[in-house]
Amino acid sequence: MSVKNRMKSKTRKGNFFEDFYSGMVITHATPRTITSGDQALYTALYGSRFAFSSSDEFARSLGFDRAPIDDFLAFHIVFGKTVADISLNAVANLGYAEGVFGVPLYPGDTVSTVSEVIGVKENSNGKTGVVYVRSTGRNQHGEMVLQYVRWVMVRKREVDAPAPEVIVPDLSLDAAADSLVVTGELNLAGYDYALSGSAYRWGDYSIGERIAHIDGMTIEEAEHQMATRLYQNTAKVHFNQHTESQGRFGRRLIYGGHIISIARALSFNGMENAFKVAAINGGTHVAPTFAGDTIYAWSEVLEKIMLPERDNVGALRVRLIAAKNNNCEEFPLKNSEGRYQEDIVLDFDYTVLMPT
Repeated sequence: MSVKNRMKSKTRKGNFFEDFYSGMVITHATPRTITSGDQALYTALYGSRFAFSSSDEFARSLGFDRAPIDDFLAFHIVFGKTVADISLNAVANLGYAEGVFGVPLYPGDTVSTVSEVIGVKENSNGKTGVVYVRSTGRNQHGEMVLQYVRWVMVRKREVDAPAPEVIVPDLSLDAAADSLVVTGELNLAGYDYALSGSAYRWGDYSIGERIAHIDGMTIEEAEHQMATRLYQNTAKVHFNQHTESQGRFGRRLIYGGHIISIARALSFNGMENAFKVAAINGGTHVAPTFAGDTIYAWSEVLEKIMLPERDNVGALRVRLIAAKNNNCEEFPLKNSEGRYQEDIVLDFDYTVLMPT
């Protein structure tokens, strides 16, 4: 027997479907200390212009010591920790639910992530299965930064491995007002609408209102590669052209979170005062995107939420739709058969805070 065959491999190939079981808890490797460079690079990638996370002085006027990092940068960093253990062998990331943002995350804070498997279900083809996980990111003080559920379709290592007991969690698809975290220091008495970019407040939006965000952003190969590495996301479908050239599409897929951040940045035009993301209620990556695609977005107000014991800030539940190579002026979504149009790439339900 060769030395190679006698020695146990020290490298990891990630978990396959049959490795997961309900109740499994995974502490993910590589805590991440956030720097101002991370925020600067995030801004360079997406051009987000929300004043709250762009300006220390604006954040101080609202009662904070300085500007926190962008909420979706926090999401990507927490998410990126989980990839090597949860979705390295994934076919697709299917959806999100029950996402709640906790304390703000600042440069200098260190983030760690732990996930619990809350459900498993083998697919009828016997080759893949769906894994449901609840992931929680915490700062160095143990305070919750973000918690969310996602479900992922994962390949099996052995097709003949027995199917596990089916456990599908009962998930809520909306965030109740009392579950939204509004930090105690938030004070909007000094909110400057000239500096924020718009005079429209919570009361100026109505349920059912649709906003086409007009601007588009073309995805460059180098940018999405840089974004994937920024989040330490190790999924080979995003960064390994050698393997993906032999796959279904023949090229690397854009990380779905990259689309979320582009769409959120584009939403500034029309929702400038949606300064803080409070919850992720649900979301679906409808179709793949590739370098060269141009992303546009539109939003629909689904619900207006009054917050307990708060008279200067309200919440909007918003459906954010992203499409590729479609300017969204006609609010594209589904066809007459109820199926998504072929240019829709993201259907995302989230909750934002806005001054009243």
